[in-house]
Amino acid sequence: MPELLAEPTPTLVAPRRLDNALVWLMALTCGLVVANIYYNQPLLAAIGHTFGISDSRASLLATATQVGYTLGMVLVVPLGDMLERKRLMLWMLGGAAICLAAAALAPTFLLLTVASVLIGICSAVPQLLLPMAAHLAPEADRGRIVGRVMSGLLVGILLSRTVSGFVGAHLGWRMVFEGAAGLMVALAALLAWRLPRDQPNFQGTYASLMQSLLTLTRELPALRRSALVGASVFAAFSVFWTTLVFYLASPAYHYGSAVAGFFGLIGALGALAAPMAGRLADTRGPRYAITASLVLALVAYLVLGLSGGYLIGLVLGVILLDVGVQSAHISNQTLVFSLRPEARSRLNTVYMTGYFTGGSIGSVIGGVAWMHFGWPGVCAVGSVFVAIALALHRSYGR
Repeated sequence: MPELLAEPTPTLVAPRRLDNALVWLMALTCGLVVANIYYNQPLLAAIGHTFGISDSRASLLATATQVGYTLGMVLVVPLGDMLERKRLMLWMLGGAAICLAAAALAPTFLLLTVASVLIGICSAVPQLLLPMAAHLAPEADRGRIVGRVMSGLLVGILLSRTVSGFVGAHLGWRMVFEGAAGLMVALAALLAWRLPRDQPNFQGTYASLMQSLLTLTRELPALRRSALVGASVFAAFSVFWTTLVFYLASPAYHYGSAVAGFFGLIGALGALAAPMAGRLADTRGPRYAITASLVLALVAYLVLGLSGGYLIGLVLGVILLDVGVQSAHISNQTLVFSLRPEARSRLNTVYMTGYFTGGSIGSVIGGVAWMHFGWPGVCAVGSVFVAIALALHRSYGR
């Protein structure tokens, strides 16, 4: 793949208008590609049985894919400012198809693990498509369009486990990866046909490109603020979802994992809220939309804390939290994309790195809070993270 790292050749500048068909194709692509990261989660027991390994060892596959996705986000996504995004995404989709096919045919668990890391790296395509959508969108509609594309990503995360579990149960786990490989080929063909070419702006080496991540972080207080706000918001989100299954299984409810899965479906409302959040960011400005979203998330934790074992209170709290967190994320990302139009891929890398770091921290702290303080402790910690996000958002000027 050496030609990818060569100096970009002149390309046509992408049009500044997006038709609905292209927006929905971008949303579909985000959903189908991000699903690659989550397909293996419902299949871990079956995979473990195939290779004769323990559940704990099989679970390393989920970690391997997440590690790969993080590597792709940090090491590959910044190239979207240096290389033509369309060509880069087509290469990544081709790589994803090959790696998914390799996973389907893997004769050993070690090879499946290696393939999983590579699948994660190649599945960072949505983090290139989102900046591209922001670049192509008219300024007045940017938030709405980014929100619509993001809704595809959220639905993909939500439905991937359901589809994977169903296909795996009826056709075997290898068929899941075979089908996903075919989808990547089909998406590559569609994007090659419909996706416009864009002109890369960064001129320099890969090393200087990566160095510029630190430069952008240092020079843009609003980027630092947005990354910290995103980290705090996703930490609050992860605190809840990490501990929900324990709370549902506790004497307060006595429910199993199936009910926890039902709450995941309720979370789909967050995906529906994404375009609305983007529209609010367009009409009232991202700062207003972020503030409103964080207040909603704070109210959600108040409802969750006072639910008192009533399922309806828990359902309402989940809806409010998911809508608040996803709306804050869309509005925050819209703000980030407005800072340096020529560096949107790198801005997205900085922001999303902070976002996922916060989620990891929230998962750990949420588990500790549940162990020592139960559900009230979980709600208190989640509220503190939202309050931190709100304070950070209100304290920084752009």
